[in-house]
Amino acid sequence: MTRLSSQSRKTAETDITLSLDLDGSGNSTIDTGIGFFDHMLTLFSRHSLIDLQLKAIGDLHIDGHHTVEDTAIVLGTALREALGDKSGITRYGHAYLPMDETLARVVIDLSNRPFLEFRTPPGTASAPNFPLTLTEEFCRALAANLRANIHVEVLYGRDGHHVAEAIFKGMARALRTAVTVDPRVVGVPSTKESL
Repeated sequence: MTRLSSQSRKTAETDITLSLDLDGSGNSTIDTGIGFFDHMLTLFSRHSLIDLQLKAIGDLHIDGHHTVEDTAIVLGTALREALGDKSGITRYGHAYLPMDETLARVVIDLSNRPFLEFRTPPGTASAPNFPLTLTEEFCRALAANLRANIHVEVLYGRDGHHVAEAIFKGMARALRTAVTVDPRVVGVPSTKESL
């Protein structure tokens, strides 16, 4: 079974090309023009074991919002295509991810029912050059286009860099479990026999 996808998206705001291999080893080449976002996507690839090639050109003279959101749209679409009909997958995944003083929990169901629950303690800090709202927008667009139910909760944390990193790594580890093929699963993992 080959689980690959290549996608592109071009708008007046962004121009994105992406290819991935669900059954890779975590190799990546990432260039979004946003250094911190590149760092997050590189570690996302490494910890999910999804090979990822990504080039994004966006209207960064405005801000990073369109680039981050559209990258997640393309990534979610590619993941969904690579999963096919989802026969044999584990479907669910979760991770508790510590990052120094921060602890995040991410839970994913590849249910074909998009929903994001994103919770952080009041006053949670942003990374110096990457607002926490962009991390939430990434998760929202990913959930919508992957058509996954995703719950992200930062249980505690003070450093904005660590908060974002715990979320991206937690997402990677949860997704790594959810997309894994389980030889005991026959067909689609649902009593509906469809996802």
